Amino acid sequence: MYPLPRPRGFDPLAYLARYFDTIEINSTFYRPPAPKAATGWAARVASNPRFKFTAKLWQRFTHERDTPWAATDVDLVSAGLAPLHDAGRLGCLLVQFPWSFKRTAASEEWLSDVLTAFARFPLGVEVRHSSWNEPSFYATLAERDVTIVNIDQPVFRHSIKPGAEATAQVGYVLLHGRNYENWFRDGAASHERYDYLYSADELESWLDRIHEVAQRTRDTYVITNNHYRGQAATNAAMLRKLGGEDVVLVPPELLHAYGAVLVPLGIGAGS
Repeated sequence: MYPLPRPRGFDPLAYLARYFDTIEINSTFYRPPAPKAATGWAARVASNPRFKFTAKLWQRFTHERDTPWAATDVDLVSAGLAPLHDAGRLGCLLVQFPWSFKRTAASEEWLSDVLTAFARFPLGVEVRHSSWNEPSFYATLAERDVTIVNIDQPVFRHSIKPGAEATAQVGYVLLHGRNYENWFRDGAASHERYDYLYSADELESWLDRIHEVAQRTRDTYVITNNHYRGQAATNAAMLRKLGGEDVVLVPPELLHAYGAVLVPLGIGAGS
């Protein structure tokens, strides 16, 4: 997706901000960001006034649930994200739980504590287990002005299915791909689990849901997470075109790699 060879001083983030209005930051899932890094992220997208980040919450709060977190853990995350938030560049902090996070009294208490700890930020909650698909859960999120994340994922037994819920002023749609073979396979690497390219027909099936969420919210983020080899950017561009944008441009390298699906839709290469 990037020029090869890369020009001297090339900035991948600034480059992507020429073509897209949002990026979901994944590195914040593995460790809290350094405030200096977050300040730099905000500065590097200055050329696009519409650009806002979403960022995944550190896995200490979503995946490492055997022991309570410490107040210092909250402070680390909050300090790291504050520069993005204060600059008006943080659209949503994604609290992303795995399928194993099922709706129990203990899980509801854990979730409530997480939401309280990070209430200063715009929050979105992603759950993958169907036990959460209850009106009372969505009502609870709405009372706290917390966004529910509508997801596309391989649907197995007890997997939450595609929806078009809106529980806050921010809407969120997250497409993970449909790699059934590797989704729950033991030992599957992250890039294998999310290695999937949506067809135009599959993306079309999401447009009504996206529009429904957008009509009920102030800002709606649509994130493609099938990130292997530029597939996420390819599908993001396709969604924009299928959604009615007249002119959609992508990096020339992306058009070269995925022209078979981009060109028939009228998507061209930008400079």
